Amino acid sequence: MNRPKIGLALGSGGARGFSHLGVLKVLEENNIPVDMIAGSSMGALVGSFVAAGQTIENLYKLAFTFKRKYYLDFTVPKMGFIQGRRIKEYIRLFTFGKSIEEFDMPISIIATDLYAGEKKIFTTGPASEAVRASIAIPGIFVPERINDRLYIDGGVMDRVPVSVVKEMGADVVIAVDCAHFEADPNITSIYDVIIQSIDIMQDELVTAMGVSSDADVMIRPDVSQFSARAFTNIQEIVKAGETAALSQLKQIQEKLAGWKES
Repeated sequence: MNRPKIGLALGSGGARGFSHLGVLKVLEENNIPVDMIAGSSMGALVGSFVAAGQTIENLYKLAFTFKRKYYLDFTVPKMGFIQGRRIKEYIRLFTFGKSIEEFDMPISIIATDLYAGEKKIFTTGPASEAVRASIAIPGIFVPERINDRLYIDGGVMDRVPVSVVKEMGADVVIAVDCAHFEADPNITSIYDVIIQSIDIMQDELVTAMGVSSDADVMIRPDVSQFSARAFTNIQEIVKAGETAALSQLKQIQEKLAGWKES
């Protein structure tokens, strides 16, 4: 292969994670291939659809027709408000019922082992289970049980899994971070409290880990004005991903050219 292996690290961010699609579209339109993906939470959801073989065109259609009712199966709040069976079936459908090892592209799906307090990287097994685990926002979604372990949101341990995609063998890492903490006085529900608390925690974690400096290119879509939980304004969120990727396109191309020269 006379080019570097390009890896994407797609971060968490709730509804803001639809901006990943805009980034993917810009890469595709500018003939920048993606060889592998590591994804946390919403990044795992979008990444799994791509790795399973969905086209960007199809994913745009899915995103623009996505409704919260697709995952709102409320349960008696014991370990979470949302059972998560609906979204799990949604994931299974759009990953063609595949196991991760059957995907068209290598992907690592990041979750958090609630028992051990450790990062779990899924690279085999049913994709619907792994992604459902990765998006299980603590307190909102019931944790996903896999092989007698309970798993929650991958973003709790690794918001933007740059190190994981490097370990997969990527020569050039493009990271997408769309879950920045922003001061927000409009906190009116338990959902707002949970999401805002996680954003604060993850921002501190990302800063401490120096994730930005580890990626070759860090793309940060300007999505802070959009709710992470409302799943409205999806077209604007996707557009923000396109805009952010275009602004970094020259840097990406320079990184790839520099790799070839070296």
